[in-house]
Amino acid sequence: MGIYVDALLLLGAVALVAGIVLTLAAKFMAVPVNETQVKVRECLPGANCGACGFAGCDDYAGALADDPDNVPLNACVPGGASVAAAIAEVLGKDADAAGGGEAKIARVHCRGIEGKKCGEGEAACKHGCIACGACVEACPFGAMHIIDGVAVVDRSACVGCGACEAACPNGVISVAPADSRVFVGCSSRDKGADTRKACTAGCLACGKCVSTCKFGAIEIVDNHAVIDYEKCKNCGMCAKACPANIIVVMPKNA
Repeated sequence: MGIYVDALLLLGAVALVAGIVLTLAAKFMAVPVNETQVKVRECLPGANCGACGFAGCDDYAGALADDPDNVPLNACVPGGASVAAAIAEVLGKDADAAGGGEAKIARVHCRGIEGKKCGEGEAACKHGCIACGACVEACPFGAMHIIDGVAVVDRSACVGCGACEAACPNGVISVAPADSRVFVGCSSRDKGADTRKACTAGCLACGKCVSTCKFGAIEIVDNHAVIDYEKCKNCGMCAKACPANIIVVMPKNA
């Protein structure tokens, strides 16, 4: 009986010593918590999309806590003005000065080829959407979908974080101001005749959109039309002039 008692006492002593050691280790080895960083982090949506220019929400919160005078308060694209204002309150900054950043949305510069994916066949377009799904996997908001062999943006869910743009292997996705409703649905850099052989929905680089635009908002770059969103007035005249119908005008509030 005494042997069991001694064993229990020894076990208890070992447990007590181990507990003391762990307590002391936790006390002396603990990493100090930056309360400001924690509060800023609570303001962020947690998407970790990287649109702020940092690796994720934790890094952005840490940068704001360490250098609030030089790190922009409105860099969180998904959070917009409300998050910028919340961060400003935590940091004791002027909420009005923080702003909310410009609202943006993703655009897919490819309308696909009826009946097949871009990149299939001998005369296939090598510059279009290949329906690989990389954008779908990258989007933290479920705003990207592959429909009929081409990527499509759900405008109601997109926040313009740019994760899809960064993930697209063919570079057919770009992020533009959300209030710009006109975009070119083609990324082909081939000459017009070659584009037409591969796709019935490709830019012919004919320049009719350029000559039609009264604001100098569109030009031909690398054999396809490119819009300058700072100049574009959403008039839609370029879309009406396009013989290939590859310039899209989104309806208001769409």
